[in-house]
Amino acid sequence: MPELPEVETVRRGLVPLLEGRVLERVEVLDERLVRPIAPRDAEQLLTGRRVLRLDRRGKYLLLVLDDDLVAVHHLRMTGSFAGPAAEEPRHVRLRYFVEGLAGPVRYNDPRRFGTLDIGSSAEITAYLDSRLGPEPLGPDWNGDALYERLRRRSTSLKAVLLDQRVVAGLGNIYVDEACFLAGVRPDLSADRVSRVGAERLVAAVRARLQEAIDVGGSTLRDYRGVEGEVGGMQERFVAYGRAGRPCLTCGNTMRGARIAGRGTTWCATCQPTNRARKLG
Repeated sequence: MPELPEVETVRRGLVPLLEGRVLERVEVLDERLVRPIAPRDAEQLLTGRRVLRLDRRGKYLLLVLDDDLVAVHHLRMTGSFAGPAAEEPRHVRLRYFVEGLAGPVRYNDPRRFGTLDIGSSAEITAYLDSRLGPEPLGPDWNGDALYERLRRRSTSLKAVLLDQRVVAGLGNIYVDEACFLAGVRPDLSADRVSRVGAERLVAAVRARLQEAIDVGGSTLRDYRGVEGEVGGMQERFVAYGRAGRPCLTCGNTMRGARIAGRGTTWCATCQPTNRARKLG
């Protein structure tokens, strides 16, 4: 599933293609994408609108349009966008025909789990606020804020960090990566994480997310950038997917298990307790 860095990479790739331009025609090719709105109604709502800007909230991509309208794409497991210059995808579910472009911007989704919601800015803000916590790269998220959420939860640290209401945009990849970097085990009960541990986790989350954004995200299966480019973060993983392999820090074998229903990897030597090791 695309996580925050992948969605941010897509947003940045779409800015020169959509921002400031008029959606001259919209084709919805899969009715499941826009339910409960009918495809033709969705097309009429979007056609003729100017894209004022592209925003991101957690894993959601927002097209902020004129006339106080917002279109929200949630890519979920396999959603992606392809610009006019990219090869034609195999599972196109929507086409944006845009002012000044030689071809359409296409939304592709092999597994058809992605969604497109359309509403006023107030409706969309209320919708997202009810589902999402603070942005991990924003000023409102810090060690104290995370510690207050963790100390009230007796489930695993990983389960709490995956909860989008605690912090928006994290998924399996970057939770494993951040826990390793902070030196905290993902299966530790959240209420056992110290305040220092929470501070280290915030710093680790920010570091891994920013590095992933800088290299275009992680390409594991379906994810590609808008022009078909692959990300580079998968070459830099220190924890995710490394179960059974030597730890890059200490050389001991990385462990793996299912935690919060997700495959999880950690190092028992580098992540022994809630004691957070020094970053860097």
